[in-house]
Formats: sequence, structure tokens, C-alpha cells
Amino acid sequence: MPTMSEISLPVFIRHLNDLAGCMKKAQALYAEKKYDEATLVSYRFYPDMFSFARQVQAATDHPRNFVAPLAEVQAPKFEDTEKSLAELIERVEKTVAFLKSVDAKKIDGTEEKSVTIKRPTGDVQMKGLEVLLNRTMPNFMFHCTTAYDILRHNGVELGKRDFMGAS
Repeated sequence: MPTMSEISLPVFIRHLNDLAGCMKKAQALYAEKKYDEATLVSYRFYPDMFSFARQVQAATDHPRNFVAPLAEVQAPKFEDTEKSLAELIERVEKTVAFLKSVDAKKIDGTEEKSVTIKRPTGDVQMKGLEVLLNRTMPNFMFHCTTAYDILRHNGVELGKRDFMGAS
């Protein structure tokens, strides 16, 4: 049976690296066409949805906020002030560096560890595996997918391999 680190860290790292790659393609397109990056960074599909920047921020928040309490380490904090693709890429790269720095053994065996999840409606207790499968992973994939969709919608030529990697 795979360990907690095996079913989480590689997935987070791969998709975050792919997200950074997608944003680099957007950077190149926007530079070539002399488009204003601010229109992309602030773009949202619907008024009550997060902007592109907030989608990327959330995609980096979920893995950090999952790993830190289980591994009992301090996650880096970000101010959510990114205004450019370069700043968002840097945030993703810092998140990947943090995830790579965490000793996987500190996450393994935490399936039953109780964790407090802070929600706007109040705190809730969940077990490590429950947090991963029912909260972190679905939210992470949602925000990565929505960021990818916003890039595609705004003319960045991306395909499934950009989102999922080449293998």
C-alpha cells in the first residue's frame, strides 16, 4: 500500500511544476503579443469566482497547509499580493521547494493523525487521510484545473500534456 507521502507529494509537485510551465507559456505569449498581463492575472470566469491569481494562490496553499501540520513543520507564508505571472511562478516554485524540503517520513503514518481544519463556518477535526482525500486533493486539483482553463480561455496554447505532464 502506498504511503501518505507517496500519494501526495509527487502529485502536488508534478502539477505545480506543470502549472508553472503553463504560466511560462502565457508569459511568452503575452510578451510576444504585447498583451497586458494584468488582464490575465485578474481574469475570472464569473463574478463570484476567484481570479486567475487567486486560483494559483489557492493551488499553492492547499499542499502547504496539508503538509505542514502533518509533518509538524512551519509552512512558508505568502501575502497573496502577486500581480504578475513572474510573481505567481515564483510562488509556485517556492511552494515546490518547500514540499521537496519536507522529510517524507514525517508525513508517512499520519493517516489517522487528527488535524484541525479552519473553515469560515468554524473549525473541524479530520484525520490525515481524510484531509488529503476529501479536502486537500480535490481543492488542489480544482484550482489547478481552473487556472489552466483560464489560461486556455485567454488564448494560451496548452494541451493535456501541459496540464498532466508528458508521461
